[in-house]
Amino acid sequence: MRKHIASIKVETEENEINLTPMLDVVFIMLIFFIVTATFIRETSIEANRPDQQDQPQVVQEEGAILIIIDNNDDIWMNGLIIDDRAVRPNIQRLHAEDPDRPVVIQAEPDSSAESLVAVMDASRQADVYNISITAGT
Repeated sequence: MRKHIASIKVETEENEINLTPMLDVVFIMLIFFIVTATFIRETSIEANRPDQQDQPQVVQEEGAILIIIDNNDDIWMNGLIIDDRAVRPNIQRLHAEDPDRPVVIQAEPDSSAESLVAVMDASRQADVYNISITAGT
């Protein structure tokens, strides 16, 4: 019986699991994720949107170039629907008449961001950088 108990004791010692290689792999993975996470740069634009709780409608600045983008992404200037390719020439013409005129873009909530960015790009291409964005009703 005594030999039998000794052999059981030896078997339990041989069945131990060595955790050192697993911990090494975990630490290497941790270092890898920390190093790669520091090189990721998020590109974004911070927008300070005004609260729309019980505020009156934005009054148009006197003499501003007003561009309206409706829910169907139609672009309105001077009461007419214009093509997105005609935005820059119209802004250039109006800006040439009065160089101090800002551009006010009134975008409806259901309009796409693509239309808004296209109008902003057209304004910058027309060398007008004083751009205000308002939310439509």
